[in-house]
Amino acid sequence: MAQRIRSMTEGSPTRLLVTFALPLMLGNVFQQLYTVVDTAVVGQGVGVKALAALGAADWMNWLVLSVVQGLSQGLSILMAQYFGAKDYRQLSRAAGASVTLCGITAVVALVGSQLAAKPVLALLNTPGDIIDGSMLYLRIVFAGIPIIAAYNLLASILRALGDSKTPLYAVIVATVVNIVLDLLFVLGFHWGIAGAAGATIIAQAVSTVYCYKNVKKITFIQLRREDFRLSPGLTGTLLKLGSPVALQNGIISVGGMVVQSVINRYGMLFIAGFTATNKLYGLLEIAATSYGYAVTSFVGQNLGARLIKRIRQGMRSAAVIALLTSAVIAAAMLALGRSFLGLFISGTAEEVEASMAIAYHYLAIMSICLPILYMLHIYRSALMGLGDTVIPMLSGFVEMVVRIGIALFLPLAMGQEGIYYAEVGAWTGAAVLLTASYFVRMGKYKQVPGNKEE
Repeated sequence: MAQRIRSMTEGSPTRLLVTFALPLMLGNVFQQLYTVVDTAVVGQGVGVKALAALGAADWMNWLVLSVVQGLSQGLSILMAQYFGAKDYRQLSRAAGASVTLCGITAVVALVGSQLAAKPVLALLNTPGDIIDGSMLYLRIVFAGIPIIAAYNLLASILRALGDSKTPLYAVIVATVVNIVLDLLFVLGFHWGIAGAAGATIIAQAVSTVYCYKNVKKITFIQLRREDFRLSPGLTGTLLKLGSPVALQNGIISVGGMVVQSVINRYGMLFIAGFTATNKLYGLLEIAATSYGYAVTSFVGQNLGARLIKRIRQGMRSAAVIALLTSAVIAAAMLALGRSFLGLFISGTAEEVEASMAIAYHYLAIMSICLPILYMLHIYRSALMGLGDTVIPMLSGFVEMVVRIGIALFLPLAMGQEGIYYAEVGAWTGAAVLLTASYFVRMGKYKQVPGNKEE
């Protein structure tokens, strides 16, 4: 285990960022693989109506789960800084308090999501012929929120300490479990949407256990009983870092749900087409999130060590790597997108043709604009590593406003064509704010005493 923990305050920034991100990227490939398998098995094995039901539930599902994930990611920022400063006692205190905060959040999210599921789906204009399937999926997935919260916190701790391999191995194991159970529950036992949701939760539990066993092996994290208590000072610092990230994700999700309500007005085939493309969204974003985690850990550790010049060097490398990667992924999606989308869409020839046209058009627009999304992730993650989670939160608000504005008003001028641009418009607004904020903040470090520029 020890060799997986790494300091990012020494060595080539480019090499560190790439070698840290590659396992995360591979882990995201497997994560997306079991999302794709879920959707493909339901879409092909149950039908286009079931695919639309999953799509109608997507944004509410993401709202709840991304808040939990965002909190964990924000809490880990302080751990990365303490690790860079080699202050292991404070690192242990931060880890213990984070466990308590995540536990409380998981309980609140579990109760709140179960109560809100049906009213929210109704509010989103979910068609009557798919709302029961959407409800069933959400009930089961939300029952697993404590498991998902535990996994995200454990994985965030490992990434903060420079270990991107253990989360990879956890996801690989979970993916294998999920695929086997998908085939068994949906195609074997014919449990439909419920089978796909149950398989996902069980697979997540397996990855949680794996991460827990590896975190326990980290010798310099020595948790004492008092570390789990929420002392005002430390708790305030953690919430200052974690809450804005969770709120940022929540705000983005609200914008997505408004867009979903507009999409729902155009009927089942339009929903199915958007759902098919949204299931590939993870593949579009796969390297961006991985680079983002790498940048947050790199910047956080080097800020703890006061190596400001090194942060600038690393960010230049990260931007170049991200732009090149986004161009390659965009080209692959434009060339192979129809083949990927065909995994999810089934039905009559007319249904398949209509849904495919919608799905590929949406995929092409997002692929062409992909470099914008990658810059968004790089600079948002850098600000988080610097301990600034307020601007990323505000960027989430910008995303929400732009996404809702385009979804509500552009279709008035362009018809349903206008909906396709809500997502990329949201990326652009957020990316402008985040990039400008990063350079302004880094400019201020030149005047701060004690920074090391060697």
